[in-house]
Amino acid sequence: MDTSENPNPTVTTFGVRGYLDSHTSDAFEARLFAAISGGARNIILDLQELDYISSAGLRVVLKANHFLKKVKGRILLCSMQDYVKEVFELARFDSFLTIVPTLEEALQAFKKPSCPE
Repeated sequence: MDTSENPNPTVTTFGVRGYLDSHTSDAFEARLFAAISGGARNIILDLQELDYISSAGLRVVLKANHFLKKVKGRILLCSMQDYVKEVFELARFDSFLTIVPTLEEALQAFKKPSCPE
């Protein structure tokens, strides 16, 4: 797994590439929570290049979502491959996470006064 981070004053975007599983989730969690600890409150996970996510990866997303809600932050997911989106749907994460088709739509959602949950 490889990640890229694009912080700006209003939204921090993480591009996630490869496999997000038990071997890589700890490193991703550390990077994600370092950004949150540094003040990031609006986060986009761009999953266009994510090939696989396991329950360990889902746990990191769940944990980040839970923490961000406590501090009035938000997390959006975008650009998922169909097979990755299916994992989120089977786990019913799509019932409480905002998932949009493109990065542009995710950025636009943060420009609105209130992001749908």
